[in-house]
Amino acid sequence: MPATAQPDPQRWKALLFIGIAQLMVVLDTTIVNIALPSAQHDLGISDGNRQWVITAYSLAFGSLLLFGGRIADLTGRRRAFIVGLLGFAGASALGGLAVNPGMLLASRALQGVFGALLAPAALSLLAVTFTEPKERAKAFGIYGAISGAGGAVGLIMGGALTEYLNWRWALFVNIPFAIVAVFGAITVVREPAGARNGARLDLPGVVLATTGLLSLVYGFTRAESDGWTAPVTVALFITSVVLLGAFVLVESKAPAPLLPLRVVTERNRGGIYLSLGLAVIGMFGLFLFLTYYLQVVKGYTPVRTGFAFLPMIVGMVTGSTQIGTRLMTRLPPRLLMGPGFLTSALGIALLTQIKVDSSYVGLILPAQVLLGLGMGTAFMPAMSLATRSVQPQDAGVASAMVSTSQQVGGSIGTALLNTIAAGATTNWLAEKARSGADPAKLANAAAVHGYATAIWWAVGILAVAATVAFLLINARQQNGGAGSGGTGAGKADAVPAATPH
Repeated sequence: MPATAQPDPQRWKALLFIGIAQLMVVLDTTIVNIALPSAQHDLGISDGNRQWVITAYSLAFGSLLLFGGRIADLTGRRRAFIVGLLGFAGASALGGLAVNPGMLLASRALQGVFGALLAPAALSLLAVTFTEPKERAKAFGIYGAISGAGGAVGLIMGGALTEYLNWRWALFVNIPFAIVAVFGAITVVREPAGARNGARLDLPGVVLATTGLLSLVYGFTRAESDGWTAPVTVALFITSVVLLGAFVLVESKAPAPLLPLRVVTERNRGGIYLSLGLAVIGMFGLFLFLTYYLQVVKGYTPVRTGFAFLPMIVGMVTGSTQIGTRLMTRLPPRLLMGPGFLTSALGIALLTQIKVDSSYVGLILPAQVLLGLGMGTAFMPAMSLATRSVQPQDAGVASAMVSTSQQVGGSIGTALLNTIAAGATTNWLAEKARSGADPAKLANAAAVHGYATAIWWAVGILAVAATVAFLLINARQQNGGAGSGGTGAGKADAVPAATPH
């Protein structure tokens, strides 16, 4: 497409509706968590099966993201966006109307299926709509703030809806989001002409990628519940390695691969996928342990717990829209991502000092602000660079890899840090019992000790994420047009400016 092509005049309105859709998907990763105890009681879900309300969503979402991204490339991102929204709304309605556990679990799995279509379509639409560097920085700043803060928004909304209405509204709330976003998609969202991928669908790649990612994500779920050395856990990890290894082999030879290896082997994108996945492990540690700490140890209500995360939301929005956006066209991405991850690590490091009687204002609030500022600053240039200088027909699958790295990182973080915390808690109680103390009176102190131990691991993982960003990502600042990547991505790989399609 000629370089003189005019940008879509309705691109900022399109950003609004794309942002609404992304917020719906992201907040759904946490909004149900707070509503889960009420849903379990109402529907008679057993303790052994309650985890599936969360796991059914994450398994479907994580394993189908690559497939969803390629479907968007093949059929059109706007079409995939609309279908994803309608399907997600329908699945949410089904869950809100659930009369038994099976109906709720099926609805959560369907949400994951349509979310895997919707999320990469949304990000790739953004990537092909905003191509001018300064506008792209601003658009991705807003999108990054939504993506980063959505989980915390879900905690607030989940708490308020559960406490003042009932748990079903944690699912019904998606319907108005979807209706508004579909209206916007039909009226203002446009896709550049010639950006679709006309190749046939790589069915062997679909099967191998989907089953390989399913085994991987489920393996971490089983590791959390059964232990890392349990036969089922080990078998799932081995299966995942075999399937994903076969996937790479098939993709290297396929004429029209599901995931062209050029997308992940390009130095900057590979560095982004790896560093984002690592960073999400650390961030999930904070969500997980702070939620338990505030509700179980401090006795906060669901609503108060949700609002206790507000400083992190403010930090993320500020880091993304003020720091990241302003500096993205002036500094190389690694000089935003690396320091951003280190700032988040510093915030999490403060929480290693957490005690049963720790002050919210004196410890938890500043830790959240630092974490939010760091993540907001780092996520925005990462999302922009991951979809910059990619061939237009690969924009969907490149976007899907961003979500896949975050989803897998979240699964690892939940399993790994939960396991570390549980082990530290058990060992601490055993040590106190040997000294004659009553373990029943030390439950909260033991839990907090476990959280602090696991949080140290999160600090180390974020430091590794920063190191990866500094060493692997070498693109220049995003002010040189589509071909400004440090690896020499040329104009042939540039994403075209948006024109009505």
